[in-house]
Amino acid sequence: MKTIFLAIALMLISCSILNPNQELYGITDSFVKSLQTTYDSYGIIGGLEHTRHTKDKLYKVAPVGRLINVRIEKYATSKEYEDLKNDLKEYYKNNPSVNDVYICGGGTIMIDCRN
Repeated sequence: MKTIFLAIALMLISCSILNPNQELYGITDSFVKSLQTTYDSYGIIGGLEHTRHTKDKLYKVAPVGRLINVRIEKYATSKEYEDLKNDLKEYYKNNPSVNDVYICGGGTIMIDCRN
């Protein structure tokens, strides 16, 4: 029994090490799904009340209309944003609800769920 728990614990730790953005993906997934099931749009200002942070406060995720804005909450280089954009683009590449993932003019990342 202890061996099973140890194996599960090691698997969870290795998954979090292999994919440190797992919590971020969970947050963005909840917004992507809600735009298909609950909300037609969050509106221009309406998303402010739905803004969420990862537990480590590294990322802020806020819906705006049918877009999902992802911001790194520390000083971040263009390369860090480019890497995060590529990670999110790869993660959503087979999701028909997501049209594109890009870096917007303000420097943050947008997940485009517009119809």
